[in-house]
Amino acid sequence: MSREYLPWLRPRSYDDRPCVSDEHEQLTYAQFEERVTAVAEHFAECGVRAASVVAVMLPNRVELLISLVAAWRLGAVATPVNPVFTANEADYQIADSGAVLVINSGPDAPDGGRRAIAVDELRRTPEGAELPPVPADVDALALLVYTSGSTGRPKGVMLSHANIDAMAASMVTTVRLTGDDHCLLVLPLFHVNAICVSFLAPLSVGARLSVLARFQPEPFLKAVAELRPTYFSAVPTIYTHLVSLPKEVAYDTSSLRLAICGAAPASEQLLAAVRDRFGVDVIEGYGLTEGTCASATTPLDGPRKPGTVGVAMPGQRIAIMGPGGELVPAGERGEIVIQGPTVMRGYLNRPEETERTLAGGWLHTGDVGVLDEDGHLSIVDRIKDMIIRGGENLYPKEIEAALHTHPQVLEAAVVGEPHETYGEVPVAYVTAAPGAEPTSDQLRSHCAELLTKVKIPMAVHVMDALPRNPVGKIDKPVLRAAARRAVPAQRP
Repeated sequence: MSREYLPWLRPRSYDDRPCVSDEHEQLTYAQFEERVTAVAEHFAECGVRAASVVAVMLPNRVELLISLVAAWRLGAVATPVNPVFTANEADYQIADSGAVLVINSGPDAPDGGRRAIAVDELRRTPEGAELPPVPADVDALALLVYTSGSTGRPKGVMLSHANIDAMAASMVTTVRLTGDDHCLLVLPLFHVNAICVSFLAPLSVGARLSVLARFQPEPFLKAVAELRPTYFSAVPTIYTHLVSLPKEVAYDTSSLRLAICGAAPASEQLLAAVRDRFGVDVIEGYGLTEGTCASATTPLDGPRKPGTVGVAMPGQRIAIMGPGGELVPAGERGEIVIQGPTVMRGYLNRPEETERTLAGGWLHTGDVGVLDEDGHLSIVDRIKDMIIRGGENLYPKEIEAALHTHPQVLEAAVVGEPHETYGEVPVAYVTAAPGAEPTSDQLRSHCAELLTKVKIPMAVHVMDALPRNPVGKIDKPVLRAAARRAVPAQRP
């Protein structure tokens, strides 16, 4: 395979080195390639061709990674699907992406009416079938990663091989990865963070990857002690759980040379607590799916400024844009915009949203920030209504849409309520249809039938009327203030 095309597909000098492992098996680079070839044959027999889309709906395990790379080996596109999605959520992504094949856990798993292969039935040994030449177009689509937006329906972020290659290379440079590194992957692999930072970056330099199926605080630390990784990437909620463990829970974490924290803001107090308790240096990052994960990080060495998320990563440019589209000088607030080889190709089949988000040759993040004279970025606020719960991006419109399908709901508005552990949790405010008297429990149960657990509102408040601003729109700042006032009676 051509290293010029996809360096993690075939690092030829790494054949006998440990490549990837999970709780069930460990593969060398040569064994990983053999498994990729076998699955690529299997996919081809199922009709997967160049530019076809393969949906992979699996929990964290080696076969998920093999399936991604097998799709790429055929020039196909992979769309990772959250394995805990309801059938309603999964079927939407499978249909919207145009997937021709679904890899899932078995016959009871969602498949969107497409052909499906259960993970345990994936071919493990090549049969010698002739495969097409390795694709050579770095601008071809590699990933469709779904994220929600203002429409309330998830949309596919189109990332090319050039995008993910640039992200992996930028991360290698930023944290100085070498073949001696060992990543412990704990974040879910339907996120671009886990795919790029924990999978593609280490494999591009011949490093090792160990995959955990899920995060549990003490088992995670036990894995660190036993597997001896050199780094991992996580979200603030994970770090909160780790530092909240009883003092007597102690494991050897000396193998770690760094940890990465991203997906949501982390307090300096939390990062300091991690350093003090576990003796590991924590690098904070900022980015979004549309930028193939990360665009700014705190420097590995050199000055760090509390309250900032660091400086632009190699190959990327971060600027602050004023309301008229002009770039503003250091110290002034505005929208954070990004340029560079990691910026997405656009949203699948959504040309108007793509044009707005990539207007003027910049990726418009929807976040408000400030750059100082040294290029350190501070995040001030979010333009969008997105709720970040434990690193998971939740979008009110999608939750509101689910509530609106209940016959007793007239109007619904969802905002984030501050939470000690998760940062934010969704809470809903609704008005009832005439003559109806819905309860919070009824509406939360209704949401549970349509949405993943983390999207279910922590509480649903039934009101006589929702507050409105002077132009008649629901006044979400008023609702956010009400949610903040509810914090003293903190919900579990």
